[in-house]
Amino acid sequence: QPQLVESGGGSVQSGGSLTLSCAAPGYTFSRFYMAWFRQAPGKEREGVATIARDGTTTYTDSVKGRFTISQDNAKTELYLLMNSLKPEDTAMYYCAAAWGLGGGLSEDEYEYWGRGTQVTVSS
Repeated sequence: QPQLVESGGGSVQSGGSLTLSCAAPGYTFSRFYMAWFRQAPGKEREGVATIARDGTTTYTDSVKGRFTISQDNAKTELYLLMNSLKPEDTAMYYCAAAWGLGGGLSEDEYEYWGRGTQVTVSS
């Protein structure tokens, strides 16, 4: 089973940028579709972005135009480029993987999860 490991979180000021990465040592993501989720304190976990095996991407409305999900050509790493960050983007961000061609932003679809990386945006 792939062990997903996120990195790249940190603290930035409002309007700043961060890039999150996710890898699974010894695995490629070629048979999975992938997603980023986030959970803010006191809130439920929500889907942020997903990328299908053919590269099709989907975003939750609150991040459209600011965040970009992508993979490297070898499909060994998943990225989330986050621009124009806002304090409401503060959350623990999780990488997730699911077998198949593609799907949505429901966490029930995803079998494999990382432990998360913290993103804090100050005003």
